[in-house]
Amino acid sequence: MTERPGPGDAFPDIAMETPEGGSVKASDFAGQKLVVFFYPKDNTPGCTTENIDFSALKPEFDAAGVALLGVSKDSAKKHQNFIAKHDLKAPLATDAEENGLSDALGIWTEKKNYGRTYMGMVRTTYLIDAEGKIAQVWDKVKVKEHAQAVLEAAKAL
Repeated sequence: MTERPGPGDAFPDIAMETPEGGSVKASDFAGQKLVVFFYPKDNTPGCTTENIDFSALKPEFDAAGVALLGVSKDSAKKHQNFIAKHDLKAPLATDAEENGLSDALGIWTEKKNYGRTYMGMVRTTYLIDAEGKIAQVWDKVKVKEHAQAVLEAAKAL
């Protein structure tokens, strides 16, 4: 396995699909700070809470000049339904391509649950500076109060 990118490294510039059918990548946010939060699956309890928390704080992220982007392997259609169901404000992207962004970051990985082995997303958040470098990484995120902690770190950057 390759070394996972960390603070000081350039954030990979790999395009992902938006729910509207467009594409988005880190370089689209050049010159501003960006938070990319990866989560396992739309409409699951922890992922829903995380997305609602980031959405609730979006005005504060905006005021601090920080863009948000939530990412999972779910399809654009699933993202549209997830956004509508929970009135989400943080933009989402689909990282469904093989060798996509989560693969490049090493966070699409083998997981084990109840004796079953499968591929899954490790809940991870990246704070990226205005130059496109990783400023901070939250690995194996616990959802409670996470969005607030990320906001504080983004403001301090």
